[in-house]
Amino acid sequence: MAKVESIKQTPTFKKTVKKLKHNQKKVLDIAVKKIIEDPEIGEQKSGDLAFMRVHKFTMVNQLMLLGYSYVEETLTLELLNLGVHENFYRDSKRLFN
Repeated sequence: MAKVESIKQTPTFKKTVKKLKHNQKKVLDIAVKKIIEDPEIGEQKSGDLAFMRVHKFTMVNQLMLLGYSYVEETLTLELLNLGVHENFYRDSKRLFN
């Protein structure tokens, strides 16, 4: 598998990350590094969110979902959304449809 060459962030993702505390950002960085090492680590969604993969991880005793898309042809990882499970998929549908 080829290495990811570029990483993009949506404005929604940036806004969410900006609100995180320092220790939470460290945990997020670890999760993003895992995705970079293996972009297929996340679960491929279906239906309206078929373009998205979701990686689940724990941040300060809270299950977090990180939505991203990976285009292998261009080796680009796009970080789409970050949040808790509650309303994550509903909000993602609103943002990206």
